[in-house]
Amino acid sequence: MLYGLDIGGTKIELAAFNEKLEKQYSERIETPKESYQQWLQAIVGLVNRADQKLGCKGTVGLGVPGFVNRETGLAEITNIRVADNKPILRDLSELLAREVRAENDANCFALSEAWDAENQQYPFVLGLILGTGFGGGLVFNGKVHSGKVGMAGELGHLQLNYHALKLLGWDNAPIYPCGCGNKACLDTYLSGRGFEMLYRDLKGENLSAKEIIERFYANDQTAVDFVKLFVELMAISLGNIITAFDPHLIVFGGGLSNFDHLYEALPKALPPHLMRSAKVPLIKKAKYGDSGGVRGAAALFLDK
Repeated sequence: MLYGLDIGGTKIELAAFNEKLEKQYSERIETPKESYQQWLQAIVGLVNRADQKLGCKGTVGLGVPGFVNRETGLAEITNIRVADNKPILRDLSELLAREVRAENDANCFALSEAWDAENQQYPFVLGLILGTGFGGGLVFNGKVHSGKVGMAGELGHLQLNYHALKLLGWDNAPIYPCGCGNKACLDTYLSGRGFEMLYRDLKGENLSAKEIIERFYANDQTAVDFVKLFVELMAISLGNIITAFDPHLIVFGGGLSNFDHLYEALPKALPPHLMRSAKVPLIKKAKYGDSGGVRGAAALFLDK
């Protein structure tokens, strides 16, 4: 059995899958916040209960909101303070008497989609999350590419380029600070949060993404104009990413991925921002939604 754990700031979910990634069992608990030992024991308890329930010793993969530094072995997960800067893989491996693997939650999302039966034909799958933030995961032949340190795929911290700033109005362009310490990161523009902030600052009205999209479909001209601009901003930014990585398939997840107009408009907007010989890759909506994190974490032990 393959166990995937989605480690969040408010909850931890364990799900057990067979080798076809069919879910067999799951349990969810609140994330302990008092101490590191309490956090470790909560995970150990989840795994041990799954072992007992399923009568086996499952593999353990973690999806975390950050990454484990491959050079130091220390976790960099700032929104779970008790586990941040701790050797979580070493400690959990010792407590569970088995190997434990971990990847960034966006990598796990991408891995889950790459292992879908329809998507396994694509050698390189790029997963992009358009949610509270904007992030990515790179999957080559069924394996996550996380880089030398472990932070490959942090595409949300690329920054707006010349063409994007020109589109947004040069000196009057809204320049947002990012939690990483830099400014104008894609995380604060291509996310659902960025969608709302840009509408507020460019159109002068504070609306939710849902309200903006509803107005768009009702042919409200302000919303139509804004969506056209946002699609162009996405095309400029994704054009750079496609040029750098040349993926076979892009899968969108997160709340804004449910805006179906994107799948019609982006393939038309992208070509001017690509090299002459490049082709727009297939762009699809994620299939597994909220279960993608645990499913992808479980898939860390799969091989093609």
